[in-house]
Amino acid sequence: YSYAWSNGATTQSITVNASGAYSVTITNASGCSATSAATNVTVSALPSTPTLTASGPTTFCEGGSVTLTAPAGYSYAWSTGATTQSISVNASGAYSVTVTNANGCSATSAATNVTVSAKPATPTVTASGSTTFCEGGSVTLTAPAGYSYAWSTGATTQSISVNASGAYSVTVTNANGCSATSAATNVTVNAKPATPVITASGPTALCPGASVTLTAPGGYSYAWSNGATTQSITVSTAGAYSVTVTNASGCSATSATTTVTTYAPTVIVSQPQSVTMPRNNTRVLSVTATGTALTYQWYEGFAGDTSQPLVGQTASSYTAGPFNKKGTHRYWVRVSSATCPSSSVNSATAVVTVN
Repeated sequence: YSYAWSNGATTQSITVNASGAYSVTITNASGCSATSAATNVTVSALPSTPTLTASGPTTFCEGGSVTLTAPAGYSYAWSTGATTQSISVNASGAYSVTVTNANGCSATSAATNVTVSAKPATPTVTASGSTTFCEGGSVTLTAPAGYSYAWSTGATTQSISVNASGAYSVTVTNANGCSATSAATNVTVNAKPATPVITASGPTALCPGASVTLTAPGGYSYAWSNGATTQSITVSTAGAYSVTVTNASGCSATSATTTVTTYAPTVIVSQPQSVTMPRNNTRVLSVTATGTALTYQWYEGFAGDTSQPLVGQTASSYTAGPFNKKGTHRYWVRVSSATCPSSSVNSATAVVTVN
């Protein structure tokens, strides 16, 4: 035949992409024609290309998520296989959705790229030493290298020096902006004892043979500078004595030194010498002694007999005579210390013979 379509085409076939009623008139070689019934073609509208809406940033750290939502009013086929209007995404990927309208026509969105960045490993804080120590001490806490830092103290360095009790943690952040927080490191700072004060039982300037007891405060363990470990020590030798006290926490404090001095004993270096002299003459008897704040008292008689003190004879020498008769006279001197009255010595007896 020859052909005459309702849209003006003259080919045996036509391709139709618009709604309408299409018919054809065919004509044979004799010039006779016949017209077909109309074929109704309906072209349904496609949905608009859907735009995905994200509930927040599409780049985030492990443990986060974002919700992607397609426009309402369709059926849905996501690239994940989901068929809901919205999906929650927590993994990196390119996500798209195909929406289908009531006529069965579909449109596919552009891909939405989601990037999930790795978090740092949970950081382990390293201590430079014991985290339990005494007042005046400190410990350095260090986080792993390669991050930016936010300590619970507000510090932003890799390491912090700590000298107070507390629970210390650090949040590290990598180049992607992802963070992880360490477990807390507990630091305990124990109180030191108060500086101990040594109490002396008496004077700390000692006469020969004397001693003094030095006592530290109660309630501690003790380490004296002379090696003793008791609360009190009795000393009789000169020296500078101190004590370190340690409390139950192992914290210590050391006292100031208490100086103990000793007075030298009274010693006669040279004795008064016996002499023989004529009548009506004099002789000087003298003694030389060492000690502290020495005093002298001369006596007549044998050494040790204090029944005949010579009044006013309190110097280191005594002048015997003059004597107008022959005879024998005996003298001695007691040398004492004004500081240490107990430190007294008697001289030998000096015999004065008068011819």
